[in-house]
Amino acid sequence: MRTLISTAFVSLDGKLDPTAGDPGLHDTQWTYKTVDFLLDAYELKGREQEEAGALLLGRRSYELFAPVWPGMEEFARYKTLPKYVVSTTLTDDDLVDDWGETTILRSLEDVAKLKETDGDPVLVHGSASLDRALQEAGLIDRYHLLVFPVLLGAGKPLFSDADIAAQRLKLVEHQVYENGIQKQVLDVVR
Repeated sequence: MRTLISTAFVSLDGKLDPTAGDPGLHDTQWTYKTVDFLLDAYELKGREQEEAGALLLGRRSYELFAPVWPGMEEFARYKTLPKYVVSTTLTDDDLVDDWGETTILRSLEDVAKLKETDGDPVLVHGSASLDRALQEAGLIDRYHLLVFPVLLGAGKPLFSDADIAAQRLKLVEHQVYENGIQKQVLDVVR
């Protein structure tokens, strides 16, 4: 069975992407505008690429990443990995040609079936709505979080606010960097 890992840059108040407030902090720009750059703080991202067996994205994240990531040297390994996009609206004609094997999954049941296969971990990048749905369905096994020392206020939350049972997490790796970013690797306790 594969491990499903939610990996995210997240603010201290649990937001992935601000939708209000400072107009200079939109999309992912807040990640590099709120702290000084420190290469060591992103070590986890390089390790994820090496250990991953596949990428899982929601439709909106796929539409943001697919035109950009295939040509970026920093994400070269992702080009070789199978990618899965959870969407009820995308068609094969909507997929980019230069990013390797991509499969559209139509439901969380399809994600559960993917988890039952053999292979290295599946990484969920960005994909706020998908992350919350996966959490609610109990499909996430581990969180890789880089927590930035900023309160974004309104924005897309990483975690669900649905009325679901509490999920215990076990901290398995932690580090605080000079720029205030905290690395938190947490396993979901079953």
